[in-house]
Amino acid sequence: MTSASTLSGALPAPAPAPAPASTPVPWSVVAFAAGAVLLAMAAGALALVPDGTLLNGTVVVDATSRLFLVLIDVVGAGIALYIWGRLHAEPRLAEYIAGWVGAAALFLVFSNLAVLSNHLLLGWAFLEATTLAAVPLIRFRGTKASLDAAWRYLVFSGLGLALVFLGFACLARSLETAGAAVSFELESLARARATGDGWWRLGIALTVLGYGTKLGLVPMFAWLPDTYDSAPPATTSLLAAVQSNVALLGLVRVVQIARVHDSDLVSFELIALGVATMVVASFGIIVSTRYKRLLGYASMNHAGVIAIGLGLGGEAAYGVVVYVVSNAVIKAILFLSAGKIQAHYRSEEIKDVSGLVKQLPYSGLFFMVGTFALLGLPPFGSFVGELIIMSGLVGRELFVVFVAFAAALTVSFVATGRSMFPMIWGTSRPGLDRPRIPFLAVLPKFIFVALLLAIGLYVPTSINELFRQVAASVGGR
Repeated sequence: MTSASTLSGALPAPAPAPAPASTPVPWSVVAFAAGAVLLAMAAGALALVPDGTLLNGTVVVDATSRLFLVLIDVVGAGIALYIWGRLHAEPRLAEYIAGWVGAAALFLVFSNLAVLSNHLLLGWAFLEATTLAAVPLIRFRGTKASLDAAWRYLVFSGLGLALVFLGFACLARSLETAGAAVSFELESLARARATGDGWWRLGIALTVLGYGTKLGLVPMFAWLPDTYDSAPPATTSLLAAVQSNVALLGLVRVVQIARVHDSDLVSFELIALGVATMVVASFGIIVSTRYKRLLGYASMNHAGVIAIGLGLGGEAAYGVVVYVVSNAVIKAILFLSAGKIQAHYRSEEIKDVSGLVKQLPYSGLFFMVGTFALLGLPPFGSFVGELIIMSGLVGRELFVVFVAFAAALTVSFVATGRSMFPMIWGTSRPGLDRPRIPFLAVLPKFIFVALLLAIGLYVPTSINELFRQVAASVGGR
C-alpha cells in the first residue's frame, strides 16, 4: 500500500497529480456518512421505546443501553462526516479510502449490536468483532509502526477478551455449584442466587481485568499509547471514543451484577487498577514527545478516573456518567483536530507544532477547547465529574487514594500544559496550505463543544434523569 505519510483522518498521502475539483465523493463514503447519521437518529428515537427487551429477549432497552448507544452513534456520525469532508475537499484521495470505509462501517454496526445485547456472551462476541474490524483500520497506513501497532493491539485485545471469557466460565461454574440455572442474560444474572464462592469471586476478578485491558488499565496497557500514536487520527477517534465505551459498557454490566453479590471485591479491584493506571499514565505524559501519544496516555488517565469512580459507586457513580460522556466528546474533538494538525505540519512531534490559533484558527480553537476539557478545567463536564468522584473518595474516607488521585491529576495537568500550550499559543510556524473542509464536516466539532459546555453548565431535565438512572444502576443506589 502506498503510504509514505498520512493526512488527517484515515487518509494516506495524496498522489502527486491532483484530481479535478469536480470529482465526486465516492458513493461508499457518502453511504458511510449517511448511515452513521441514520444510526445516530435511530439511537435518539430509541429513547421513546419503553424499558424492556425486544426480539425474544435478545435486545435490551434500558437507561444504560440508551445512553451508550446515543453516545457512540453521535460520535460515530461526527467522524463519518469528517471523513466525507476530507474527501469533498480533496477528492484525489478517494482511491485510498474504500477499504477504510468498509471496515469502519462494520466497526460501527458491531459496536451498536454489542451495546444492545441482552446477553453477556453475545455482547462479548460483538466486542470481539469490533476488535477484528479495527485491525485493518489501525494498519491502514501500511508502515512498519502501524503494522506493529495493529499486531500489538490484536494480541492484547485477544488476551483481554480471553480473560473475560474465562471469567464467564468461572461464573457459570459458581451458578452450577449453587444449583442455579446457568444463563448469561442480564436479568437472569442479576436475580441469580450466587454463592459468592471462590469461583464467583475469581470470575468477577478475571472479567474486570479483561475488560480493563480493553480500556487500557494497568497492567496490560502497553498496546494503547502505541496504537493511538500509530493509527490514522480518524481510526484513533473510533477506538478512543467509540470502542472504549463499548468495552466500558461490558464492564458496567458486570459491575451492575457484582454489586448485588460481592460489592467489596469489585470495588477494591477497580480502585486499585484505577490508581495504578493514573500513576503510570502521568509518567507517560511527562516523557511523551508526540502529541497523539500524549493524548493516548491522557486517555489512560481518564480510564483510571472512571475505574476509581466505578469502584466507589454510590454518589460517585453520577460523576462517572458525566465524566464518561464528556470524555468521549473530548477524545473526538482532540483526535480529529490532531488529524488536521498532522496534515498541516506534516509532523506528529510536539516540537514541530506551534501557534495553532494563528496558523489554523478553527482547528487551533477546537484543540484549545479540547485541551482545557482534557485538563478538567471548569466549566466543562470533565471538571464536574472529577469533582464528584473526589468528593466520593472523601466521603468514603479513602484519604490515601484521594491523595494519589489528586497528585496524579496535578502531574498530568502540568505535564500536558507544558506540551500543549506552546502548540496552541507559541510562535507561529507555517505549514502546508490545505483545501478548506466544508462546514457540514466541521459542524460535529461545534456540536461536541456545545455538549461539553452544556454538561458542565446546565443539563436538561430529561438528560439529567437519564444520567441518574444509569448512575443508580451502576452505583448500587
